[in-house]
Amino acid sequence: MSDRPRIAVTGPDGFVAWHVRCAARARWGGDLVGIGPDEFAAPGTLDAALAGVDAVIHLAGVNRAADPAEIERTNPWLAAQLVASLRRVDRAVPVVYGNSIHALGDTVFGVSKRRAAEILGTWGDEVGVPVVDVLMPNLFGEHGLPNYNSVVATFCHALAAGGQPAVVDDKELPLLHVGTAADRLLDLARSPEPGQVVLQGRSTWVSELAGQLCAIAADYRTGRLPDLSDPFTKALFNTYRSATFPAHFPIHPTPADDPRGRLVEAVKGLGGQAQVFYSTTNPGFTRGQHWHRHKVERFLVLSGSGEIRLRKLFTDEVVAFPVSGDVPAIVDMPTGWVHAISNTGTDDLVTLFFADEVYDPANPDTIPEDV
Repeated sequence: MSDRPRIAVTGPDGFVAWHVRCAARARWGGDLVGIGPDEFAAPGTLDAALAGVDAVIHLAGVNRAADPAEIERTNPWLAAQLVASLRRVDRAVPVVYGNSIHALGDTVFGVSKRRAAEILGTWGDEVGVPVVDVLMPNLFGEHGLPNYNSVVATFCHALAAGGQPAVVDDKELPLLHVGTAADRLLDLARSPEPGQVVLQGRSTWVSELAGQLCAIAADYRTGRLPDLSDPFTKALFNTYRSATFPAHFPIHPTPADDPRGRLVEAVKGLGGQAQVFYSTTNPGFTRGQHWHRHKVERFLVLSGSGEIRLRKLFTDEVVAFPVSGDVPAIVDMPTGWVHAISNTGTDDLVTLFFADEVYDPANPDTIPEDV
């Protein structure tokens, strides 16, 4: 494969695929070849999309439906359509299948996913290319849909709306952040290991998860950050704050005034390394124009006036916050959103910045892109 491989991903607008596309964009720039419902519905269009690809990450599927027969039918059908197209265009390329640990059980969903894996594996054996069957645990992460993608998303959205998580069935779940799974899927597309790969999650009781998210939400309502030194807690926090954005911003900290002047608390956190700095931006200039996959970053304008603009990756919609030092306002940068701050006034714009990790040029997690 070239340094910038041509990888196709099915179900490109789905939860896991969006994170895979983000991971690929961070590594190589650009985007993957998206294969959605329109392509699967038209064999010629599907063939055109697959012609010339170096690998396929197959993530399209159905995991919930009003009629269980739809699940039973659709997941094997998608695999069969993919195989038929690869045969027609004569592309014997590696296929990485985003399967589920439920394929080890006998639910309708699990059986349908297992059957899809068999269809792909049989084709791989016939043409002599690796097919990787990746069994993924319960995935959670930013922009998951409540009552659909994960219990984490359901709890986060309940808390963001001012409610409380409801623990109906307290049990242990293996939880894995979707970004970790996305990286593994891309690695396997570049260097496939034929056969079955099982991704491991962190075993967590549902009640424990609810308690941790409640604590994160209670602190974050005042702008306080959890201990971000633990990667799992940080992943939960990034997931929760994705459910709060943009409705909960900006956060207006309460200034403390006395005869000496004013104190505004920008960051209060627990544990971990951190980097806090300020910058001046001349009138008419812009800073930022980048995005992060994991980093927690906060902006607080101290003086002057400006505008913070953010755009979710792979979309055109921009969220804008006018900010001023006259009314202290905190805006946190969600992961997977390109962001920038511009000076819209006539005086210097002075901004305080916080990041939960010290900038490492060898691993910056700062990917340039214009809003």
